Amino acid sequence: MSFVVSARKYRPQQFKDVVGQKSVTNTLKNAIKSGKLAHSFLFCGPRGVGKTTCARILAKLLNCQTPTADAEPCGTCASCLAFAQSASFNIFELDAASNNSVDDIRSLIEQVRFAPQSGKYKIYIIDEVHMLSQAAFNAFLKTLEEPPSYAIFILATTEKHKIIPTILSRCQIYDFNRITVQDMVEHLQDIAQDQGITAEPDALHIIAQKADGGLRDALSMFDRIAGYAQGNLRYEHVLEALNVLDYDYFFKATDYLLAQDASGLLLLFDEVLRKGFEGDNFINGLSAHFRNLLVCKDQATLTLLDVTEGLKERYRTQALLAPMALLLSLLNLANECEIQYKTSKNKRLQVELSLLKMCYATNALHFSQNPNGGGSIALQANTGLTALTLKQAPQTGTQEKKNDAANLNAQQQQQVKEEPAKYKPAGTVKLNLNQLSNLTKDQTPKANDNNILPDENPTDLPETQLVTPAVLPDENAVRQYWQQYVAAMNAGYAKTMMEQVVIGVSGFTITITIASEYQRELLKDEIPQFLNRLYSQTGCREYKAAWVINKEQAADTQKKMPAYMPNEQLKEMIATNPKLNDLIKRLQLQLS
Repeated sequence: MSFVVSARKYRPQQFKDVVGQKSVTNTLKNAIKSGKLAHSFLFCGPRGVGKTTCARILAKLLNCQTPTADAEPCGTCASCLAFAQSASFNIFELDAASNNSVDDIRSLIEQVRFAPQSGKYKIYIIDEVHMLSQAAFNAFLKTLEEPPSYAIFILATTEKHKIIPTILSRCQIYDFNRITVQDMVEHLQDIAQDQGITAEPDALHIIAQKADGGLRDALSMFDRIAGYAQGNLRYEHVLEALNVLDYDYFFKATDYLLAQDASGLLLLFDEVLRKGFEGDNFINGLSAHFRNLLVCKDQATLTLLDVTEGLKERYRTQALLAPMALLLSLLNLANECEIQYKTSKNKRLQVELSLLKMCYATNALHFSQNPNGGGSIALQANTGLTALTLKQAPQTGTQEKKNDAANLNAQQQQQVKEEPAKYKPAGTVKLNLNQLSNLTKDQTPKANDNNILPDENPTDLPETQLVTPAVLPDENAVRQYWQQYVAAMNAGYAKTMMEQVVIGVSGFTITITIASEYQRELLKDEIPQFLNRLYSQTGCREYKAAWVINKEQAADTQKKMPAYMPNEQLKEMIATNPKLNDLIKRLQLQLS
């Protein structure tokens, strides 16, 4: 006996057997029950989702002599048996891909003129109808709009946009959806049980995900892997047969990223390449892994994770160790790598550079302590250096080590509360303050109405985070650094105003006296740059700037500087030529 592939052997014979299209099948059954049946249907959707199958079931049901109470074909009457044996004289299937000319449609129209020999309807199933030529469509219009009472047309296509609007307007359109992973897995389990094959749920999940919503593709892959597995379909067999990367690679890669183990990450990528996978496959899978971790951050979005329950638990556990901001940064880096991969000449180097950026992305982010999340970074000023304390992530994906890391972190936090003076965080990485220029914009101090830098009150911080300045205020040194900074500026209005600005130093506050708001607006970008230079030279982040608008004190400065505001320029022009004021009044001019 010849072998029949599963896609044909297990093709549904009733609407209740159709997988994942309940909205379509229920609508068709209700239309038949109520007697409100259209004369032309258009089934559209992706490949392998049941369009032609539903068309055949509908055709068989319409001519069934003894349909069930639930509007299903009986399968035992003469009409159903004739259709099953491809000997029905009332149901015709036409492949529009090979019969797409106007002559083929004219021949079909000639057949429609004759009433059915037996049964109630003559049904025409036209598959891949979008392949018809423009002339064939036009020849088909009149018959499709006003067919005989006994004629019903069922059109099927994967590309509805290629069908002319006049055909669409004459059909009742049914959109078929992609079959969900869960529905596909359940169907594959039933087939495996019927064939006596032992299949692991994880293996069927991989097949369903690889099929991308098409059940026919999933059944084809199932047949191929079942022959390879010889009755015991395991997760490893699917990975090897479909050339898919194991989930463990992405869990390990994320562990290396959280622990900032660059060498381990590069060695893992080398192992992936030696197994025959391309770099873009690894990056694409890593992006999907980061997306799954983001989904696990919120219980409401956990339903978007199409994996087995055991794998969901692994995702939830690792998501606790990965901060939200870090995952977003990693996703952005992975997306940039995917975009640049195709145009890169050295593709391996492109991926390795992206992985190194991901590995040290933590250093460019400032995270607050998150009771629900995993990682945290605390910046502390200490003798001109910044201590960057990282909560170390486990280097393996096992649940036991993750629990140990969480318990250890809880013990450290308790020790900080009891003995803040003796606490010294483990695994501290020292960074010079010059490296802080690479931090993200979220960390850059922002200006307010009075100060260039926000005036943070240390008393608002927890006791363990209070910072003592490591450098005493030095007025002469600040003035010297100011002069050096101004001297290094390029010639222009900004430099002219910086030279004339009156500064005063009181403790860690640098008072900048100016004559107008306009001067402050022009200098608002220069002062933060000067403070950053001051931080790097003194090693102290306590200095802040305060603006003071004092026209009396800055009168001499204002005289030395040209007028910048439009109203100031107008006043000088009127002072030079008083007749200008009369001209403005006569012409009713206004300063814009």
